[in-house]
Order: sequence, then structure tokens, then C-alpha cells
Amino acid sequence: MLALPKEKRAQIDQAELELRAEISQYFDRTLAMGRTKDEAQAALRRQVVKPLLDHALQEIRAALKKQIKDSVKLGNYLDQVSRDVLDKVELFEPLPSDDDIRLEALNKTLSRYRVNLVVDNDGLSGAPVIIEDNPMHRALLGSIEYQSENDVLMTDFSRIRAGSLHKAHGGFLMLHLRDLLVDGLVWEKLRRLLRSGRLQIEEPGTAFTPIATVSLEPEAVDVDIKIVLIGSREQYYELQENDPEFARHFRVKVDFAGSFYANAETRHATAIFVANACKQRGLPHFTSAAVARLLEDAHRAVDDQSRQSANFARIESLVMESAALCTARNARLVEAADVDAALAARIRRHDYPEQRMHEAFAEGDLLVDVHGAKVGQMNALTQIDLGEYRFGFPVRLTARTYAGEDGLLNIEREVELSGPIHDKGVFILQNYLSALFAHNAPLNFNASIVFEQEYNGVEGDSASCAELYTLLSSLSGLPIKQGIAVTGAVNQHGEVLPVGGLNEKIEGYFRVCVSAGLDGSQGVLIPHRNRRHLMLSRKVLEAVDQGLFHIYTAEHVSEGIELLTGLPAGVADEHGDYPQGSVLGHAQQTLLAFHHACQESGHHKKED
Repeated sequence: MLALPKEKRAQIDQAELELRAEISQYFDRTLAMGRTKDEAQAALRRQVVKPLLDHALQEIRAALKKQIKDSVKLGNYLDQVSRDVLDKVELFEPLPSDDDIRLEALNKTLSRYRVNLVVDNDGLSGAPVIIEDNPMHRALLGSIEYQSENDVLMTDFSRIRAGSLHKAHGGFLMLHLRDLLVDGLVWEKLRRLLRSGRLQIEEPGTAFTPIATVSLEPEAVDVDIKIVLIGSREQYYELQENDPEFARHFRVKVDFAGSFYANAETRHATAIFVANACKQRGLPHFTSAAVARLLEDAHRAVDDQSRQSANFARIESLVMESAALCTARNARLVEAADVDAALAARIRRHDYPEQRMHEAFAEGDLLVDVHGAKVGQMNALTQIDLGEYRFGFPVRLTARTYAGEDGLLNIEREVELSGPIHDKGVFILQNYLSALFAHNAPLNFNASIVFEQEYNGVEGDSASCAELYTLLSSLSGLPIKQGIAVTGAVNQHGEVLPVGGLNEKIEGYFRVCVSAGLDGSQGVLIPHRNRRHLMLSRKVLEAVDQGLFHIYTAEHVSEGIELLTGLPAGVADEHGDYPQGSVLGHAQQTLLAFHHACQESGHHKKED
């Protein structure tokens, strides 16, 4: 080339430039034709695919039209899907197995069309019923899950999770009110839902996370839901008072009865419940005597012969414990003895405080007399409730009376060891005592009454009868039988009112009497209206049958004082005087003597 003449080389260079220009023009024409061909092919693909795509989307639109209330939003979404598919229709052509780039692009595109079905009620035959035992924010209101990418939390619509409120749409959601009130934020969100009827999924505290997050804000949805709150009566009325909106949203209040009247039908239903529990858990079945023992315990749980406990969880647990004892002895059927053994084992697991107290009685650390008779002293009955276990025991009650003008002194009240109900009972008996001797007014006496060796406080009015009897004994100077313990409240007319914890009180006193030696003189005096509440242990019933222990009832305090002293109570004549030889007659004479003593004391003070 260099050997050619200069003019020849210039011709060749010019020819090369012209050739390059022709080649460039050729490629320009070819590329334009290629673009035209590609556009034509793309249009042809869209023309071929669009009818098929429109038909498929139309079927989807028709299927979801009845289920989705906002059909306009559904139509807009499907239109966007149609345009996006047509714009990327080439990705849906068959791909070579080694074309990883196009395969990744296809998967990324398909992920945009996936539907995140947060609630699936397929297979439900009725409205959904959701029981949420853990009403935390995420569990109740829904949540958005995240994954970390390059120290940034990322998410997308496929990571939106429904809460119990979403799952209960069209049905019912049951919540325990105590669990719900633990988190004030959850309660506030629930109040907003009840007010607006719209539910928003949001992550609480996202703004306070230590690293940046890419978050979503799903659109709020309308929910139609009935919320059932389970709580105590106190919580209901407290919320009703503190939150006016609460009463508007929760208008239907239903109380769960702790017991129900028992009859042949309820007893038969209980037997069926026991049989089903055994069948479901693979336990040996119960004999009729064992079922009867379960029923007896159900009556004992509510201290009522005519009513049965509605706490079937207690019955079910007793069924399992009794069946375990039956299995341990390789028997086929659960007998009444197995139920008794299960009850005894349950008591042994809880009765250590009672054992220590009875040991104190036996060792003489706690003073109580169950023999003979004494003035101004008797045994009252009380009980301690440990929640899972209750037990009763006697408490010595003493009274002292003398001339004065201070009236009745309740020592427990003075040292702030008595509750308001006990104080009320003392005031009632004081007024009743004053009414008995109203014609002697003013009553010139001082009296003190106290529960001996009681350091934990006294509450309740179930000892007001015993307090009255002790005061009358001290005023009259008549001894009271120490073997008869008393429980019962008194009103201003002297009527004996029923009290609670009766069976535990009687059994606790019976156990003390057994330790001290039963001689046939011991027993208890209870309100007449408490008779149907007696559900005593077999040991007590056997002692009563043998005449070693007695259960007396009284409708009026006069019946009780006659039993305890062996003398008539006494009825006032037209002048308000009680017969000599009666209990009230003796007390009246003492009060008159106190009155004269106070008058003489006052006369001497004036002379001085």
C-alpha cells in the first residue's frame, strides 16, 4: 500500500470512506426494518394474547364480583394487570433452559401478580368464630413481616399477615377483657375500630426502630364483626363508668351463673358429661355410685343441697384424677372410693395451714374449751378461704360487763382489726340489746367483747349471734355450754340470718372436738335458714347418727340462748319486765343494779 503512488492511495481512501458510508446507511435501513418488524411482532403478540387474557380476567372479575364490595377497585387492579402483562408479553414465551436472566425477570414479574390471601374461610359451614387467647397488637390487629437486606428491613405486600379481627370478619371474636386491658394501645385501637368500622394494619413502634425500614401502609378495610368480651362483673361496670363509648358498643350483658338448680334432668346431663369426658380422653368409665359422688361434690362446691356447681372444669379435673387412681389399681371402672381418694389427695395438697392450726389446738397454743360451761365465754366459728381450699376453725369469744356509761366496746374495732361488715354486725346487736331493755333506758353498763388470740383481723357478721350470746351470758351471770359452737348473723329484730362457709366451719370444729374427745355434748348452732346448705363429710354425718355430735338450728336468738343456757329466754310483760329465772330476767336485774350503782356514784360526785 505504501508503494503505491500518492494519488492512488488517495483514491483508495476515498473509496473506503464511501464504502463505510454505504455500510452505515445499510445498517440504518436494516435497524429501522428490525424495529418495525419487532413492533409488528409485539403488536401481533398483543393482538393474539389480549383476547385470551381478557377472557381469563373476565372470569376472575365475575368470580370475585359478589365477594368484593368495591368492584371499581377490582376492575382498576385487573386493568393494570392486563396492561402490565401485555407490556411484558415476550417474557411469557418459551425460554431456553439456560436463559437465567430471562427466567429471573419472568419470576420477578409473576411475583407482582400473586395474591396474598390473608384470610381463607374455605371450608367453613357458618360464620367464623375466633377465640383469641393472646390479644397482643400483632395477633389481634395484623402485622407486616420484614427481612433484612444490607442492614435495611425490607418487606412487600406478600408479607402482610392478618390478625384475629380480620379472620373473624362476618362472624364472632371472643376476647378475655383482663388480657385486653393489659395493653392500652391495643384497647385504644379496638375502640377506634368499633367507632369507625374500619381496620388498619400498622406496625407499632416502627418509627423507633434502630435501623431504617422500608414499610407499607395497607389500605384500611371494612370489617363486620361481633366482639364478645369475657370478664368479671366488676370490670364491666368499671369500664361502663370510665368509658362512655363502651356502653354504646357493648349493650348486651350476659351473666354466667356459678350454679343452677339441680333435678333429674341436670343430674342425667352431668352423667353424660362424665361419660363423654372419659370417652374423649380414653379414661375408664364411672360407675353410677362414682357419678353420684361427683354430683355430691358439685353440690358441696356451692354449699347447697338444691343447687349444683356450674364449674364443669372442676368436675372434669376430678374425673381425670379419679380415673388415674382407678388405672393405678388395674380396675376397669372408676368406683366411688376412687373419687373419695382423689378428693382426699386434693385436700392433702392444700391443707397444710389447717394442719398447723389444729396442731396448735392440740398442743394448747390456741385456747378453746369444748367441755363444761362458763360465763361470758363461748366458741364462735370462722373460716379461711385460700382460693383452692377453705377450712374452718373455732375462735374463743369472751365478754366482760360492768357498771358504766360507755356502752359496748368492740376491742377489734378499737385496734383496727375488724372490717366494716363486722362493725356493722356489732352495731346491730348493740341496738337489739338496747331494744330488749328499752324501758330501762339509759342502759348504764360498760361491756367489752373480743376474739381471743385473733391477730389477723376479723371481717363478716357471721359471729354477731355468738357475740350477743356471750354478752347476755356476762350480763345474766349464766354459764354457756362450751361444747356448742355458734355461727350466724342477727338483725335488729333478733332473727338469725344465714351465713356462708357453713360446712367448713362445722367440720373444722368437729375436728377440734374429736381431738379433745367427743362425749355427746358437743355440736354447733346454725341459722335455721342454712339447713339446705349442709353438705357435710361422712365422718361428721356418722358422728351425728351415733349421737356423738349435734347440729342445732335457730330462727330467733331466743332459741339459741335457751339451748346454750338451759333456761328460758324470757318474754317481757306489759310493763317490759322479764320473768325471774329467765335469761333476760337475770340480765335485766344486772342492768338495774348497774343503773342504781351509776346513780349513787353520780350522787356522791355532786356532794363532793
